[in-house]
Amino acid sequence: MAFKKVKMTVKKITCIGAGYVGGPTMAVIALKCPEIEVTVVDSNQNKINQWNGPIDNLPVFEPGLSEIIAKTRNKNLFFSDNIDKAILDAEIIFMAVNTPTKESGEGAGMACDLKYIKACAQNISKVSKSDKIVVEKSTLPVRTAETIKEILMENSKYHFEVLSNPEFLAEGTAINDLFKSDRVLIGSDPSQSGQEAAQKLVEIYERWIPKNKILKLNVWSAELAKLASNAMLAQRISSINSLSAICEKTNANIDEVSKAIGLDHRIGKHFLKVSPGFGGSCFKKDILNLVYLCKFYGLEEVAEYWHNVVKINEYQVERIVGKIDEYIKENKYELNVSILGWAFKKNTNDSRESASIYVAYKLISKGYNISIYDPMVSEKRVYEDLLALNSKYQRLKEKQLKENIKVYDDLTALIDENKILAVLTEWDQFKVLKDLDQEYKIFDFRNFIDQEAVTMRL
Repeated sequence: MAFKKVKMTVKKITCIGAGYVGGPTMAVIALKCPEIEVTVVDSNQNKINQWNGPIDNLPVFEPGLSEIIAKTRNKNLFFSDNIDKAILDAEIIFMAVNTPTKESGEGAGMACDLKYIKACAQNISKVSKSDKIVVEKSTLPVRTAETIKEILMENSKYHFEVLSNPEFLAEGTAINDLFKSDRVLIGSDPSQSGQEAAQKLVEIYERWIPKNKILKLNVWSAELAKLASNAMLAQRISSINSLSAICEKTNANIDEVSKAIGLDHRIGKHFLKVSPGFGGSCFKKDILNLVYLCKFYGLEEVAEYWHNVVKINEYQVERIVGKIDEYIKENKYELNVSILGWAFKKNTNDSRESASIYVAYKLISKGYNISIYDPMVSEKRVYEDLLALNSKYQRLKEKQLKENIKVYDDLTALIDENKILAVLTEWDQFKVLKDLDQEYKIFDFRNFIDQEAVTMRL
């Protein structure tokens, strides 16, 4: 069937999913394309209420985002829970829904769970009264576009072109990443209608992205490029963290080793800073998805190679817990530790897969009382993260979790009451710790506080 609407002028865009990808991405599109009406929808009413509420209480914290929302909201950017109407009205529909790791069935623990993507496609097919361009924005396994198109076409007389437009946003710098992208990938079917649909999306991004940074490729390459990019970045983090272990044994300085490696122009300095490991919604999930795909296609050695990147990340958490536990027990201190930072990195309120969750949980399992401070993560979210992890391991009673942690909303109060501090997120405000006296023990697991006398480094 020929794609009837490639000659259309794009007047309305809908994004299904109002999370860390959908919200910021659509805000920037609305800012740069003021003639296009952009609607972000989500079934989570509380999330939509937050997007429509006070500017200082958006569900996603990103530097620069609130200023864009203030300029565009209720002008050409709208947040709604009326998903069907938004689908019906739009010429282009972005899918930015959650793609968690499967918890049961074939591929459990590794494969990507497509239930939300499939439900989204089914709803688009059911509601649509015209041809649409449907854009994958979520991170998806290779060849998912084929599944989406089959669902879209199964019960509809209309025509859909499915594009892959993976996001490459680093939380904490997402707005800058959107303004000055390294590259924008647009994957499409090689047919004429597929190419014409891709061009419609190119024309949107060309409003602020240089043409030489917009890469058109086939849809399968675009899907795989996202997984591969995240895997390569996570590999670098695991590589430098593995070297931190041998540095500790040989008295080499990991910062000096990292600097020496990074000066090689073939390698570069980025993602070579030692840390508690990678967190966030993408790296672990995407690598495990890649591992599953490799196993599915019989590439066992390749699967094991990438699986080891995740294993090194888990090893780094065990090392951190071991260092803290060893120090406290050797010095016969009470089992009390403060964790500074709950978000997986600075300048975000996202704590998904943060190393802090795992470190805190493992220490509580050893009988520790944990004090926690993060400038952007709420006490409610801290409890939710620990309860979610406990539902997986089932080592602790819910009562023990709540009794053994205390969440502070003031850094000074935490410092005044606790003398053993573990820095797990590199928030700039934690640099005040360099001025503390020798009564404090600071485990600087981010290696960014410049005072050796009071820090223990990886």
